Amino acid sequence: MKLTRDVLRRMPKVLLHDHLDGGLRPQTVVELADEYGIELPTCDPVALERWFHTGAMVGNLRQYLQGFSVTTSVMQHRDALERVAEEMLEDMAQDGVVYVETRFSPLFHTLGGLKHHEVLEAVIKGLERGRENYGVRWGIILCAMRSMDPMTSLEMAELAVAYRNSGIVGFDLAGDEMGYPPKDHLDAFQFVQRQNFNITIHAGEAFGKESIWQALQFCGAHRIGHGTRLREDLFLEMDRVVAIGTLAGYVLDKRVPLEVCLTSNLHTGAAKSYDDHPFRYFLDKRFRVTLNTDNRLMSNVSMTGEYEIAANQFRLDFNDLEKIAINSMKSSFLPYRERLGVIYDILKPGYGRLREELGVAPLSLPVILP
Repeated sequence: MKLTRDVLRRMPKVLLHDHLDGGLRPQTVVELADEYGIELPTCDPVALERWFHTGAMVGNLRQYLQGFSVTTSVMQHRDALERVAEEMLEDMAQDGVVYVETRFSPLFHTLGGLKHHEVLEAVIKGLERGRENYGVRWGIILCAMRSMDPMTSLEMAELAVAYRNSGIVGFDLAGDEMGYPPKDHLDAFQFVQRQNFNITIHAGEAFGKESIWQALQFCGAHRIGHGTRLREDLFLEMDRVVAIGTLAGYVLDKRVPLEVCLTSNLHTGAAKSYDDHPFRYFLDKRFRVTLNTDNRLMSNVSMTGEYEIAANQFRLDFNDLEKIAINSMKSSFLPYRERLGVIYDILKPGYGRLREELGVAPLSLPVILP
């Protein structure tokens, strides 16, 4: 059956890789800039949105990241941070997202005099207000940056662990991979490991499979952000995977989730086209894949849009998308019982109602698989 955009929007979704400062509403950027006296490339929301999109579609991660200097410039005060966080959950609710793990780095939000913990508390306040108003569950992943002093990364790791009972669910390393290996920040990752906390790392986006290997085997990552370059460890003949290397085999066997961001990967040059993207190989070999937006403003994307691409470009059907949603929730950093609650109380009933409405046959196999 043809999955319409309305059906895709109504599918309950789980989003694990979305940057808070990469998803602002253009109108909000304009209004906050006016309030705080910040100069923008343009004050017209439509033209500004186009400016962000144009800057993102360059096929280069370093240039892609330049738009963040504008979004972070308007996120330097408590009220602004709270507003952006709450609006993000409203946008998620309209997009059919029932659980989101948003990530950001407090390091970029202190120009207005806020301390790192004050930045974090403002975002938490906005998210909690958003949950009350729109019903979307959330978790925060704190980011350290590859290009910064490793001691600063350790500080971010300590902050993440300190707020683990206030909605922070994990720790991440983000930024340009070229010349900044994750093992440089080993002290931060070892601290997180000793605290029995969660790690995801941007890896295999702008650098090769070695970056993924370091993230897993040096730094103890539980999930991989992007992981596109894992295709370098897949051996193809006639456009089919005929063998899997030891790294890809480890990711497959250990069920390491891959936070796939289809649209963003094209914009950063991680993949040349959808045909070039290894997502279909990951699906064929049953890697634990999740679908994500990465940066909704920069890439002009939503979860509904990513589902639409998956359906049209990779021929995923209703059952495939349901499995991805459930695999995403299984891969989240929420405690086990809370993950089960979202799966059995929200995802499965939601897909069940849509299945009945559309006349889609039940899955022949149980949805919950290892």
